[in-house]
Amino acid sequence: MAATATSPAAAHGGATVEAPPVVRLLVSCEDRQGIVAAASGLLDELGANIVTSDQFSTGIEGGRFFMRMQFALPSGLGQDEIEARFAPIAGRFAMDWRMWRAGAPKKVAVLVSRYDHALLDLLWRRRRGELEADIGLVASNHPDLEADVVGFGLPYHHVPVEKGRKPEAEAKLLELLAGKFDLVVLARYMQILSGDFLRDVGAPVINIHHSFLPAFAGAGPYERAKERGVKLIGATSHYVTEELDAGPIIEQDVIRVDHAASAADLERLGADIERSVLGRAVKWHCEDRVLVDGSTTVVF
Repeated sequence: MAATATSPAAAHGGATVEAPPVVRLLVSCEDRQGIVAAASGLLDELGANIVTSDQFSTGIEGGRFFMRMQFALPSGLGQDEIEARFAPIAGRFAMDWRMWRAGAPKKVAVLVSRYDHALLDLLWRRRRGELEADIGLVASNHPDLEADVVGFGLPYHHVPVEKGRKPEAEAKLLELLAGKFDLVVLARYMQILSGDFLRDVGAPVINIHHSFLPAFAGAGPYERAKERGVKLIGATSHYVTEELDAGPIIEQDVIRVDHAASAADLERLGADIERSVLGRAVKWHCEDRVLVDGSTTVVF
């Protein structure tokens, strides 16, 4: 539903004025002169009003350019027409680009195992309207969290991963997910996804890892952190690639600990960081604030 802006007359009982829809333009390409001028010039020509614009370049010579621009659609002009008019500019600058209607929720699926903290935090944020996300289902390799998820009014799918039959489990997950979602979130899903799955699911996959990567990648990070006597523990949310815990990082945070903390203490303290870091990463992705630059990200 479109947002509405109230005119002065409406404040005194007059009719409300419907605010024009806002569209986001996301661009990444080789940096060169004239990119911003070309984009803003077209929008000005079409009568669109630029609301916000963020740009970043990795270097003037041979660098990559990134832009997130929001503009209000002019009356009588649709997003499809804007995209068609923008396509020649995108071709001239060899852009990777996309447009998305601001406020339109992305279709999100969540995979989880037995830990509930990250999942329930996402569902709570979704219910409060804090995420531009429509969470359509939760799938798990364990049945433990079904009652919690159903309590939020969402379908829960138990897809067990039996020893030696992981390809079959991934095939079942793909039946649930492939082509139906804009984003898949791993809210402490304790399974390594295959390259075939990541290719076939057809959507970005965001993970939360319970360490400050690249430290303590893989299993048992809190136990290994305790063994090393670290004084800071953290969590990292990143896009999933075939290389374990090595995808482009979206968000991280840490908390200070001391020598007296046990591995169980670290896990309890880390749970708070995990859910807040994952929540921010999902929020930023759904708001089109994250652009991938090879093994890193630009977050506006």
